Amino acid sequence: MIRVLLADDQSLVRAGFKALLDAQPDIEVAGEAADGEEALRAVRELRPDVVLMDIRMPLLDGLAATRRITDDDGLTDVKVVMLTTFELDEYVFEAIRSGASGFLVKDTEPEELLRAVRAVVEGDALLSPGVTRRLIAEFAARSKEPAAAGALAELTEREREVMALVGIGLSNDEIARRLVVSPLTAKTHVSRTMVKLGARDRAQLVVLAYESGLVRPGWLG
Repeated sequence: MIRVLLADDQSLVRAGFKALLDAQPDIEVAGEAADGEEALRAVRELRPDVVLMDIRMPLLDGLAATRRITDDDGLTDVKVVMLTTFELDEYVFEAIRSGASGFLVKDTEPEELLRAVRAVVEGDALLSPGVTRRLIAEFAARSKEPAAAGALAELTEREREVMALVGIGLSNDEIARRLVVSPLTAKTHVSRTMVKLGARDRAQLVVLAYESGLVRPGWLG
């Protein structure tokens, strides 16, 4: 059973998500929070698998709350999916850098929300449809000078190649077609790369791909 915490200051939003999630045989809403401080307390008490976290909340915003969760070594198994009103919310870039596993717009289709919850539990990054490449373009536009690539020394050539393809926004299936391997093999390479680099999930792998200089602005295809 996948346990979800809903953190949003709008009770109607929480109620709608709760009704949808609780209707699933493999998902349950473990708790709710109306502000960031309450969300932090609930995460520490309930240890949910996934937190659906609104970016804008009183007392402590979702971005700061996410950073505290992902910085806590005792909460490494908790995945955060940010909720936003607009697909390219100004805070989404920082949310991913802060350790969120992805983000969804609040008016997303029910099937996409359910897919999101299940996907992040499996370690996949989750972004609203059509947003991945635009978000990566934002990374490219804001990226600093590449850091030393020493962190990539442990990767094999194939793992570097796979990481670069993740960095330009390709899914496992697209990577598999590009490299002429099975989707399972592509997923295995992605997983091993994340383990070697200590990345929480695919979203952080994208960040590392840019910060290491493995992928550079202008490589989007």
